[in-house]
Amino acid sequence: MSAHFPSPTAARHPVGHTPRPQAQPRKAALAAFLGSMLEYYDFFIYGSAAALVFPTLFFPSGNATVGTVSALATFGVGYAARPLGGIVLGHFGDKVGRKKVMVLTLLLMGVSSLVVGLLPTYKQVGIVAPVLLVLARLGQGVSAGGEAAGASTLALEHSPEGRRGFFTSFAMSGTMAGILLANFVFIPVAALPEAQLMSWGWRMPFWLSIVMIVLAYLVRRRLDEAPVFKAEAAGEEPPPLPLVHLFRTQRADVLKVMFASLFAVFQTVFMVFGLAYATSDAVGLERSTMLWVSVAANAVAVMAVPASAALSDRVGRRPVWITAALSCAVLVCAYFWAVSTGSLPLIILVAVLLNGVAYSGMNGLWPAYFSELFAARVRYSGFATGSQFGFLLAGFAPAIGFAIMGDGVTGWVPVAAFAAVCGVVSAIAVLTARETHKVPLAELGKPLSRR
Repeated sequence: MSAHFPSPTAARHPVGHTPRPQAQPRKAALAAFLGSMLEYYDFFIYGSAAALVFPTLFFPSGNATVGTVSALATFGVGYAARPLGGIVLGHFGDKVGRKKVMVLTLLLMGVSSLVVGLLPTYKQVGIVAPVLLVLARLGQGVSAGGEAAGASTLALEHSPEGRRGFFTSFAMSGTMAGILLANFVFIPVAALPEAQLMSWGWRMPFWLSIVMIVLAYLVRRRLDEAPVFKAEAAGEEPPPLPLVHLFRTQRADVLKVMFASLFAVFQTVFMVFGLAYATSDAVGLERSTMLWVSVAANAVAVMAVPASAALSDRVGRRPVWITAALSCAVLVCAYFWAVSTGSLPLIILVAVLLNGVAYSGMNGLWPAYFSELFAARVRYSGFATGSQFGFLLAGFAPAIGFAIMGDGVTGWVPVAAFAAVCGVVSAIAVLTARETHKVPLAELGKPLSRR
């Protein structure tokens, strides 16, 4: 990334706010970017494989639709495991530190992805194959459930005041870069002859992930623990069960984060359902063509994410989020209409506007905004628990899409309407939440009467 990072010593601290001389915003942003990039590379190569090859390899039912829905349901299983990962890893993130848990999430994702790449197929071992696939996907889901919260929380707690949105957004820039990387790796794989793709080609992206996980591990282990967490640990004894304390003190914020997190439906509907729908017999576009569409949209998003976050540092989280959510609700309808026409220039244009620009208005904000809604002692748990329960619907959105899809050229309408409603709900949730972009770090999550 070529973004300019201001010196942490240049940040001005509000009156009564304790300076944080040990903060490492540049290093924290880099660790969040690399870790999220490599972790979500793993998470989304699974999505590409589930849309393109897993229906044949692991669910050969003789019915293409049943195989596709089954494969996409295993993609959702990863999201089903994310709340568990959020609860368990959030507990330890608030008890023993953000950094240790962030290292653990990388290792868990790396092992789970390697297992997927080594699995036998249905033809080789029968029903054991999809069972093992689901178990490996559960490992990915548990890891992802703690990754975003850990990377975002640590980056936020290292960030200078007034720039928290920008610095923390690099966790999501990393996610976009990881998805971009996953597509770049899968494009030549998807172009292989059918026999090679189905025998060994699909395994290569999963094997490559191990090398990149090692690189991210080396960066993360050199990052210091967040000063605000050290201060909390050195002061008052942390609650024995952060999750219990969280629901006792900030239950309403957890619910708001959960409903706001429904914005993620746009991404899974776009990336996974959209890929499967566009390459199905109903539309008939090439696999490699639609992967390039995803590349174009996510390339724009890599830069749009920090730009949106920087804008929210100036005007507030809520106006940027609400505008983006409502824009996505309109653009998702335009996108599937464009896909149904088969016009590639039109598809690329709307894809960039939807996933590259409008979606970035939420994707760039949620790492900082969700973190800012919670007090330091329950920040990891609050972020992880609320967001991952919200993301659960996003995980099953591709399978839901195929289940509710109609017939003919307008069959996409129920799917687009479903995604649009999720966007409106997300906007309403944020509208009811408080603004946080100007609240000092030490005061985040506290009732107004105690500030």
